Amino acid sequence: MDDSRQNDPSLSFDEFPAVSWDEWQRAAVASLKGRPFDKLISPTDEGIDIQPLYRREDTADIAATCTVPGSPPYVRGTSASGYLERPWAIAQELGYGSPAVFNLALRYDLERGQTAVNLLPDGPTRAGKDPDHVQSGEVGRGGVSLATVADVAEALDGVDLGTPVYARAGTAALPLLALLVAHVRQTGRAASELRGCLEADPLGDLAREGSIPLSLERAYDEIAQLTQWAEGHAPRLATMAVHTYPYHDAGASAVQELAFALATGVAYLRALSRRGVAIDMAARNLRFDFAVGSNFFMEVAKLRAARLLWSQVVEAFGGDADAQKMQIHGRTARRNKTAVDAHTNMLRVTTEALAAAVGGVESLHVAPYDEPARPPDEFSRRIARNVQIILREEAHLAQVIDPAGGSWAVETLTDQLAREAWALFQTIEHRGGMAEALKDGYANNEVERVAEERASRLATRRDVLVGVNQFANPTEAPASADEFDYVSFHDVRTSQVKQYRANHSAAAVALQQLGEAATNAPVTVVEAAIAAAEAGATLGELTHALRMNDGARPVVTPLPSSRAAEPFEALRRRADAYAEAHGQRPRIFLANMGPPKQHKARADFAQGFFEAGGFQVLTTNGFPTSEAAAAAALESGAPAVVICSTDETYPELVPPLVKAIRRKARDVTVVLAGRPADQVEALRKAGVDEFIYLGADCLAMNEWLIGAIQ
Repeated sequence: MDDSRQNDPSLSFDEFPAVSWDEWQRAAVASLKGRPFDKLISPTDEGIDIQPLYRREDTADIAATCTVPGSPPYVRGTSASGYLERPWAIAQELGYGSPAVFNLALRYDLERGQTAVNLLPDGPTRAGKDPDHVQSGEVGRGGVSLATVADVAEALDGVDLGTPVYARAGTAALPLLALLVAHVRQTGRAASELRGCLEADPLGDLAREGSIPLSLERAYDEIAQLTQWAEGHAPRLATMAVHTYPYHDAGASAVQELAFALATGVAYLRALSRRGVAIDMAARNLRFDFAVGSNFFMEVAKLRAARLLWSQVVEAFGGDADAQKMQIHGRTARRNKTAVDAHTNMLRVTTEALAAAVGGVESLHVAPYDEPARPPDEFSRRIARNVQIILREEAHLAQVIDPAGGSWAVETLTDQLAREAWALFQTIEHRGGMAEALKDGYANNEVERVAEERASRLATRRDVLVGVNQFANPTEAPASADEFDYVSFHDVRTSQVKQYRANHSAAAVALQQLGEAATNAPVTVVEAAIAAAEAGATLGELTHALRMNDGARPVVTPLPSSRAAEPFEALRRRADAYAEAHGQRPRIFLANMGPPKQHKARADFAQGFFEAGGFQVLTTNGFPTSEAAAAAALESGAPAVVICSTDETYPELVPPLVKAIRRKARDVTVVLAGRPADQVEALRKAGVDEFIYLGADCLAMNEWLIGAIQ
């Protein structure tokens, strides 16, 4: 605003009378026209009721609202200057299997706005296995294959060593560190220049996979060794992470994500403490990776509550103020993304990226829109990357410190989330901690309860997934599938690794020394692993040498990782298969009765209802008589007919219409749009097979109908 107008009395709001809460509530109730005020309250999976209006009084007893950014408990951010001094890092994943292809994409993107390396290894690499020791088809799927120092050098060729590197290392963090440091030393640089995080997360891997290739005690040993080495040799390289992805991808609520993250972090602090790692050192080396969904205010509050809770945890362990700072990486969620109408994913990730930035992440990955179907191409990478650049440079989010701070709604929601999550965290602790919660199925059962309710809401369209269960376009071609030849790539990588071993036969001696050093002082073990990598040992060989004589490996029921849209996408594939077999999509004829004002609302509803299942819906402008509608339905050849009109006209229209259809086509399925309770029995006797209505199970009905006409 022009400075000269700031004190202009004409701009004052004093002319508007103050409105009390009671007055507002009375006006709101009047607008509901007889419905209860509770209609304005939205219940959530977190057990929190979202109110229609929040007031200053709601935050009066919330102590965190009186704090400032950069001060414990860090609900308002870990830096007093927010993003002004250091914006969040643009850390896009690049899901390419070949180190060379990964490098080409990485260097291209770093020149166009990406600011950090987000190194996502493939499954075998995260498990510490070489390509020639795994089944064909696994190598390179979903991430880069790294087995040798040469692979690391190729993947990071030409990348400035000062660029942060975030590597989701799985259970192979120490072997991967050895390869990484060996590469750095071969370039003549020092490991102290490394920045980022090697994200060891054995409990997260256990939750996702159901097993890990080493005992938890050995996993904690390696994390402790890695952490103590890094403290003296690479102090800006963190060594472990807590990933909430397994829980979010399985359908967990924000409360559950927070509680499981806290319990996992506490398990790591305790494990490292038993191994002589000071609390401040352990906490500084731990990073949290949160999936960020599209419930905007809930996700903003989740990230703020996470910092608050973690600060309390570390303080309780005796950690100093610096150690209480939670470092957060955000990743737009996988669960709500779609393979059909995939371009709608661009809208979802934009909301999620905004929530992550407002919530205060230190780094962020925005998923390309085609992620559910294939590795990204240059276009989808650019669009995803530009979401972050626009938020930083054009929306100016990096110029605002704690943009959510002071919002009565967000502050209240943050406090409520924190309290609910703390209560669940305490329950997990009383049960023996996060490892026990995974082993005895408690975590799975808790998540399953929420996931089932969410699936039910999606099936009945109480929750909307645009392009899937609402506003679907059955004729839109899906994103092209992943056509990469993983079998041939496995053969190539196997040959490369075998040749590498043949050229580095001296590694055997270094590996023997590593095996002998495995129970020595932490720094000795890590240096021995680096020396073996420099001598030519592969990732799998390093892993084997470190874990000889290991104990029993944990096995649990894995959390099911899925996208919410998958059941509807399966329906669409059935419809596609029908079209391929019959030369046309499965069709439904709408017998719209009377003028548009009589049938249009239900005809539109029926069209959207069945297009979600991949059906071609044949609609009309309306028929004056049942005989005319029946004749048109029969002429269409559609195997299913939906009658659309009003409850008042159904008793007169439906019996003759169904009779006329069944006289010439007994197998035609007849569905009624609407479900007048007092007519259901009579309408069924008249020949109506099923009813569709608000709240009906759209998924089950479409499954039934596609089965009925096949």
